[in-house]
Amino acid sequence: MKKTDLKEMSDSISGRGLDILHQESKDWLNIIAFWTDESRFFADLLDKKEHIHSEKIEMLQYLDKVHKSLFHYLTEDIIAHEKHLSKLVKGEKGITAGEYVEKHTDLREQIHLFTMDFKEFKNMVFEFAKK
Repeated sequence: MKKTDLKEMSDSISGRGLDILHQESKDWLNIIAFWTDESRFFADLLDKKEHIHSEKIEMLQYLDKVHKSLFHYLTEDIIAHEKHLSKLVKGEKGITAGEYVEKHTDLREQIHLFTMDFKEFKNMVFEFAKK
């Protein structure tokens, strides 16, 4: 996103705009919680196939561990982002809407990229499980 777009976005943020961004952050946390549950399911599925030792199982188990770690970091980033919003709403000095919007945009992009990656991982697990 261009700096001018961010400036316009932050200039136009009102209480309602912040509510929308706050809701989006809450939605992201729910998505991550869902992914965590799915990841547990995948781990169980892969454990059942463990008697067939293969590089594919090891790779899928490794990817599952990587995703769990990323869930943790994304969750921490979103919670920190929500704390930033709280400070912004309280009007604390040194906290700007522009910084908040920029971070929100970055998080939105991370969530989008991770969603695409996780879908690919799920397809790999399901294809493997079918065999």
